[in-house]
Amino acid sequence: MAADTSKRAARLARQIETFARKNGGSAEGQISYVGQVGFRIVLVGSDGGWGDLMAPSKEVADEAVERAGIPLRENFDGEMADRVLTGPYEWDRMAGVQLGGPANAAQAAQAA
Repeated sequence: MAADTSKRAARLARQIETFARKNGGSAEGQISYVGQVGFRIVLVGSDGGWGDLMAPSKEVADEAVERAGIPLRENFDGEMADRVLTGPYEWDRMAGVQLGGPANAAQAAQAA
């Protein structure tokens, strides 16, 4: 079991390192429990790019972040969120329905 944990952590660490290189050269992370699915590692690059990875356990998530050598925050707080850059995709996904985005426009067209 320990070998499997180590392999998964190593794979995630490589993905974290790749993310950091592609997003300004560095990144920081935050780990959140998401139920039976596992643990989410949220990453924010120094250029504001962001993404996430899933780990099957806290042990794997912690080991991956440690191997990758990125700083880890306790919470996804305002300071971390302020660094996240969003684009049209995120606005469509997060607020499209509320702000009359594509999902809302499609519903309005069907109703007419």
